[in-house]
Amino acid sequence: MDLTRSLSDIVALLAGLVSILAAFFWASDVSAAGQPLLLLGALLLVSALWAILGAGGASSWVTAAFGALLFVSPWAFGFDGDAAAAWTAWIAGGVTVVVGLLTAIQARTGAAANA
Repeated sequence: MDLTRSLSDIVALLAGLVSILAAFFWASDVSAAGQPLLLLGALLLVSALWAILGAGGASSWVTAAFGALLFVSPWAFGFDGDAAAAWTAWIAGGVTVVVGLLTAIQARTGAAANA
């Protein structure tokens, strides 16, 4: 596993962990903000752990997709008025999308250069 890929998995792991913790600390309404943060954070955490432990794991595209879902979740689930939970989703999701897409593009250009 190359260093860039493992760093993106660590970023996804941290973003998932922050989202899970935010569901317990910053979500004022458990039904509106807590469930999406908890579910999407758990998806990020599990996919990152799977990849870090060498079991294949999700591709960078899937990680970026989970990050995009986390980013739009405040609007989709109606907790954009809860500032702490919404900003957690926007920051964690945005960082995950950027890192996932950069890793996917680097992997694609690296594979094309090796071919």
